[in-house]
Amino acid sequence: MKGNLYLIPTTLGDNEPLEVMPISVKAVVEQLTHFIVENEKSARRFIKKITPLKSQPSLQLKLIDKYVNPIEVNTYLDACLEGESIGLLSEAGVPAVADPGSDVVKLAHEKGIRVVPLVGPSSILMAMMASGMNGQSFAFNGYLPIEASQRKKEIKRLERLSKEQGQSQIFIETPYRNHKMLDDLKTTLSPNTRLCIAADITMPKEYIKTFTIAAWKSQSPELHKIPAIFIIHAS
Repeated sequence: MKGNLYLIPTTLGDNEPLEVMPISVKAVVEQLTHFIVENEKSARRFIKKITPLKSQPSLQLKLIDKYVNPIEVNTYLDACLEGESIGLLSEAGVPAVADPGSDVVKLAHEKGIRVVPLVGPSSILMAMMASGMNGQSFAFNGYLPIEASQRKKEIKRLERLSKEQGQSQIFIETPYRNHKMLDDLKTTLSPNTRLCIAADITMPKEYIKTFTIAAWKSQSPELHKIPAIFIIHAS
C-alpha cells in the first residue's frame, strides 16, 4: 500500500497551534517522520510546539522553495510509494495555496498517492469571510507588480474587473511595503470602491476593517511588517 500525502496547516503567527486548529492535526503529525517543508527552521519549531515529545533527530525533512531543483522534487514522494506517509508543511497557513507546495500535490496525483487536506487557518479565506464582500465570486491575485506605474495599472484593472463581474479581488503585498500599497489604493481607486484590510489574522492584535476608499483616506492603520490581505470590491 502507498502512504498518504497529508497537507498540514501551520499557524499564521506565534500562537499555540491548538488554538487555531483541531487536535486531529496533532494526531497526524505524531504519526509522521517524513515532511516536505518550505522552511526547515519554522517547520521544526511548529512540529515541536504541536508535538513536544516528538524526537527532532528522527525527522526527515525535504525543502520545497523557489530554489529547489524540479528534478529533485520528483523524488520527494518516494517514501509514499514505499508505504510511508508524508506531511507537507507551509511556512504559514495552509499548504499549496499561495505556496510552492502545490507542485508536490500535483506530483502526488500523478503518482496515484492519496492527498489528505487537514483543517487549519487560511489567511486568504479568513479575510474573505470577514470582509463583507462577495463570497460567491472572488479571485486571489497574489502579489501585484512592484514598479509603481505597473502596480497602479493593475489596481485599476482589478477594480474594473470587479465592477464588470461583481467579483471581489484579493491580493497581498510584502509586509514592509504595506503602507505604500495602501497609499496607492487610496490614490488610484474610485471613492466608492470598498477596501478590506485584514492584518495579523488569528493574532492578539488582529485588525480587519472594510470601508470605502473615501473613508480610508482619513485613516492610516499601522501595517508595517505585518502580514496583511487586501480585498477590493467596486460598486
